[in-house]
Amino acid sequence: MAGYDYDLFVIGGGSGGVRAARVAAALGKRVGIAEEYRYGGTCVIRGCVPKKLYVYASQFPEHFADAAGYGWTVPEASFDWQTLVANKDREISRLEAIYVRNVEGAGGETFHSRAMIVDPHVVHLLGEDRTVTADQILIATGGRPAAHPALPGHEHCIFSNEAFDLKELPRAIMIEGGGYIAVEFANIFHGLGVDTTLVYRGKEILSRFDMDLRRMLHETMEKKGIRILCHSVSEWIRKRPDGRLDALVSGGEVLTVDQVMLAIGRIPNTENMGLEGIGLEMTKTGAIAVDQYSRTNIDNIWAIGDVTNRVQLTPVAIHEAMCFIETAFKGNPTAPDHETIATAVFSQPEIGTVGLSEDDAVKRFSDIEIYRATFRPMRHTLSGRDEKMLIKLVVDGASKKVLGAHILGPDAGEMAQLLGIPLKAGLTKGDFDRTMAVHPTAAEELVTMYKPTYRVKDGERVD
Repeated sequence: MAGYDYDLFVIGGGSGGVRAARVAAALGKRVGIAEEYRYGGTCVIRGCVPKKLYVYASQFPEHFADAAGYGWTVPEASFDWQTLVANKDREISRLEAIYVRNVEGAGGETFHSRAMIVDPHVVHLLGEDRTVTADQILIATGGRPAAHPALPGHEHCIFSNEAFDLKELPRAIMIEGGGYIAVEFANIFHGLGVDTTLVYRGKEILSRFDMDLRRMLHETMEKKGIRILCHSVSEWIRKRPDGRLDALVSGGEVLTVDQVMLAIGRIPNTENMGLEGIGLEMTKTGAIAVDQYSRTNIDNIWAIGDVTNRVQLTPVAIHEAMCFIETAFKGNPTAPDHETIATAVFSQPEIGTVGLSEDDAVKRFSDIEIYRATFRPMRHTLSGRDEKMLIKLVVDGASKKVLGAHILGPDAGEMAQLLGIPLKAGLTKGDFDRTMAVHPTAAEELVTMYKPTYRVKDGERVD
């Protein structure tokens, strides 16, 4: 290692890359990290952090409306988009500075530059027009929104990146896509007073989530006033003389909106990095191919996070970073565990889920028990809001192991994080039943559903 400038050089300053750089530097390794845009990556700069702030902002109209049932008189409210954007920018800048400070405080060296790999041990920093050498190289460049060049008029569309910094709030928006990004932004814009239409080619929003959650969220969003067009795609986008956009969707309808946002997936950032030149193996989707330990086909080059297209979640990238450190620098080969990952969709109401959906469980097990409760949350009883909550457990009928837990309703994401622990531990329905309830809470339903709502045996439902 002494013959190299660095023991480890990290390309990409997102959550995974920064964690790996900081921890390696704290171990006494000579570490360099390069980020061409802003430290913090997708999550901090243009993803989950600003998204969650905008979710909070968009919830206030319902809070104001609900207050009346609890005796509050709230004056007519007004919203200023520019204030939200400015305050978001201030918070993001604060977090970015912390990311840089954490790496440098541990002894690492940060570069604001695009980096290319010109040799398995050589990195060229374009912003500084110089090369550095490293014993180990970690690629953590993340991903970006997938474009849609085949769509006529795609140049008039925006992506989630631009949605955070629009100069003004649109009066009407069409969002194409049915994944968590599309669904979350549909709720955000609607909550901020924007006429919102969601266009999705699939039969139901949020594929790969439990179908009960998908249907109930769809119904709730439509009751709020969000228009959802499934089995539908945009066929062309045209700019009008007044600056607005016309969008032709399946069936011949033309929507007139101020913005069209594409949320049709994300792709890995692997272009123009010199990867092909050094013979790095890629997948058909353009992701970097890695083994179970995040090592590429070149022994000293590794990759973690969205650039590998395994599980596109920030905590997963951080987990992969810690496993990389164990493997590369501690002599303790550790493979990331991608099973039973809790996740949330910050829709309104939000979703929290961990483990197998009912449909997936039925494919793997011959006898499934479903415990299901639908009710109006206590917070809505005085407000009069007609919005239901769903709590569902999927259980293996033979072993009684809880295979999946799915929640739609207030604080579902918080519950999913805690549910991730017992499901990861492999606890049974009996363990849930022996757990005392906390009353009055919505979460107590998780430990008070003693009898199955129905069973599914050999693919057939039995009530």
